[in-house]
Amino acid sequence: MVDFWNEEKLKKINKRKVVIIVLIVIVALIALSMVIVYNTSPDFREWVDVNILGKQVSQDSVATIDIESETAKICAFNKSIGVLNKNKFTIYNSSGGKDSTLDIEITNPIFCSSNRFLAIAEKGGQKIYVIEDRKISWEAQIEGEISQLHINKNGYVAVVISGTSYKSVINLFDNNGKSLFKKFLSSTRLTDISISNDNRFLALAEVDTSGTIIQSNIKIISVEKAQSDPENSMIKTYQGNGNDLITNIKYQNNNKLVCMYDNSIHIIDNDNDEVLVKYDDQKITATSIELSNNVVNVKEQSSGLFTADSIVNIISTENKNLKTYTTDEVTKEIYTYENIIALNLGSEIEFLNTDGWLVKRFISKQEITNVVISNSIAGIVYRDKIEIINL
Repeated sequence: MVDFWNEEKLKKINKRKVVIIVLIVIVALIALSMVIVYNTSPDFREWVDVNILGKQVSQDSVATIDIESETAKICAFNKSIGVLNKNKFTIYNSSGGKDSTLDIEITNPIFCSSNRFLAIAEKGGQKIYVIEDRKISWEAQIEGEISQLHINKNGYVAVVISGTSYKSVINLFDNNGKSLFKKFLSSTRLTDISISNDNRFLALAEVDTSGTIIQSNIKIISVEKAQSDPENSMIKTYQGNGNDLITNIKYQNNNKLVCMYDNSIHIIDNDNDEVLVKYDDQKITATSIELSNNVVNVKEQSSGLFTADSIVNIISTENKNLKTYTTDEVTKEIYTYENIIALNLGSEIEFLNTDGWLVKRFISKQEITNVVISNSIAGIVYRDKIEIINL
């Protein structure tokens, strides 16, 4: 009798387990099917993004910041929006609330941000400030006129100075504001600079126009050597092809230096200068290397007599894998920061990640002309307000 009841009890338990397992399998298959359809069907993905994931927001549903003056200068950094007006730098959070106000004696700023750091310098002036976590970390007065600014993710800052007896002077500061060295350039024009993520190298992009052809050069400086012997700190020089104009450089992970020319993108890695992208006669409307371990370009493709699509190509600098994203609008401008790509489509902005997926779509009632972004937040800047998009 006892064995009979135990057997009945065991049957009931086993039936329950079978039902649970079957339900789990069914749910998993449904979820897998939805993932497959989401990945392969643009129409289904659009419906899910808008109606389930809430990736589409309108102008009426976002937080705003009122701008008191049309001359105010705006930036995005970390999880904040910064507004510089009349030597006051006000930092707003993602809800539009004021977090802090700092005294910044700058009227014509150059902004450069990375990680939790923001550097602000007076373009054509002498002042520089570095903000870390909404507080002024350090400030400095420069001899000469500041023309360019770069900060890496550890807070190291490179400042390009003009208005001296040299063509350009580069001054490198550590994350405490200590000047590590100065590098003097007498003849070539400096187009861009970049500090490696491990603080070991400073890369310079130079253009020499003194000859019959344009000569672009990329020079690598050892930060350690430059502190004791700046004159002999150059450890490598890479020459571009004749008449190829270098416009932008950026250190990405593992000290890979991505170099953008007017007709191609190269990667310098372990002494190798390799072509990643060659444009030739492609109709490329926008390109950027200001990303983490990726580069992006946008190409127009005709879709009708008077219409065109934008094909966004995202290329990994790690493994050269290509991801694409297509929108049925012409892209007027792109904005990039680390893992975020923003496409300005006129009265819409589409924010993508570097995996090629839509993060957020913002729909405005008016033409969008100015956007500031970081990895976590974006600001749509109008004449009298800023609309905040949380990414």
